[in-house]
Amino acid sequence: MATPRICYLEIPAEDPRVSADFYAGVFGWLIRERGDGALAFDDGGEVSGAFVTGRRPQDRSGITTYVMVDDAEVSVARIVKAGGTIEAPLGHSTETIALFRDPGGNVLGIYQEPA
Repeated sequence: MATPRICYLEIPAEDPRVSADFYAGVFGWLIRERGDGALAFDDGGEVSGAFVTGRRPQDRSGITTYVMVDDAEVSVARIVKAGGTIEAPLGHSTETIALFRDPGGNVLGIYQEPA
């Protein structure tokens, strides 16, 4: 693996189980319980992390994290079905992106590479 690289995210969550179920359902992330009882995730690639309480949700005033997807339209439908909201609809310039709000109030994006 190449370093340096981003490898771990802490995602603020009002209810870690609700957030874990959302990300597992929308993106297929693997959810696990750590030894300390916290819910954690693995994205199936090189990024893992945990759902953390007691923090403000991430909005667009700071870093925006994007999840790479194979099909942005399918992902938008899954986000809405799982209880998320679309904050900025699909945009098509050189790539396809959209912003969404998860059940914990965090704003993230999805990114589909150009065909």
